[in-house]
Amino acid sequence: MDLINSTDSTLVRNSTHFPAPASKTRLIIALPLFMSFIIGTITNGLYLWVLKFKMKKTVNTLLFFHLILSYFISTLIVPFMATSYLQDNHWNFGTAMCKVFNCILSLGMYASVFLLSAISLDRYLLTLHPVWSQQHRTPRWASNIILGVWISATALSIPFLVFRETHDSHKGTVICGNNYAPSTNWENKEMQALRKWIHGACFISRFLLGFLLPFSVIIFCYGRVAYKIKERGLVKSSKPFKVMMTAIISFFVCWMPYHVFQGLLLTKNQSLFLQLTLILTVITTSFNTVFSPTLYLFIGENFKKVFKKSILALFESMFSEDSSAERTQNLNSQVEI
Repeated sequence: MDLINSTDSTLVRNSTHFPAPASKTRLIIALPLFMSFIIGTITNGLYLWVLKFKMKKTVNTLLFFHLILSYFISTLIVPFMATSYLQDNHWNFGTAMCKVFNCILSLGMYASVFLLSAISLDRYLLTLHPVWSQQHRTPRWASNIILGVWISATALSIPFLVFRETHDSHKGTVICGNNYAPSTNWENKEMQALRKWIHGACFISRFLLGFLLPFSVIIFCYGRVAYKIKERGLVKSSKPFKVMMTAIISFFVCWMPYHVFQGLLLTKNQSLFLQLTLILTVITTSFNTVFSPTLYLFIGENFKKVFKKSILALFESMFSEDSSAERTQNLNSQVEI
């Protein structure tokens, strides 16, 4: 997830870097990042606690726990990105952190979109293949799916670990950016052509695997589920359809600006539209990290009940001297999301 880039003119011509934002633009970018870190760390941490310790281990709780975990991991990197923006994209955390942080952001992106696809596929199997689901849909089955998701996300994030590096600009700024060729000779025409080709290949693979394929899976699965529910007349309320439409729209809105921005970087055109797309990308990705867990979790009535009871018990244990351990133990729910 390429969200830490440079302002040096030479590097902008030859690699993937953000245009130099004005001071107001830097503040506009950094503010939602800091806010998403504060809110996201608290809320996602609470969600993880409830899912892990207050709910029964089921397919649903496992899938949602790792989905929230992917958001939580990405949230922890956000302050370093915001600090870099405020310092005019100067990176003062070292080359190792430059590589690791960007790799972790990519890992969080791939893991979250793959897990969202897995959740939609689980709903598809549960609705259209109930007999198979009853026989095979177990926590162990879900754990294997989740393991495959994390392995795939890690493998796809390795290039961002390899290509990322720091470079001293002519203005004394340390830049954390992508070098898509195994050479520091930025002026060599052959290296420039190679960088452009590898950059394009990375963009296409990231767009296909990180957006188009998961989005297609989500649309297909929820579309089939909605059709089957309507065909069988299983529900009289329109809420399930609204939930599925909300999931599809939120995925598109949160991730499409990011991939549009990455595509614009290929043109190396530092236009106002690129600046606006950057701001929109930061806002939507911040919204995705903070509010998507709330959207997906709180559409489940059981999770809302368990969450409210668990938080109430937590505050009671903090502020009440005579709160008993039995009261907390009785809140361990045996229901699914």
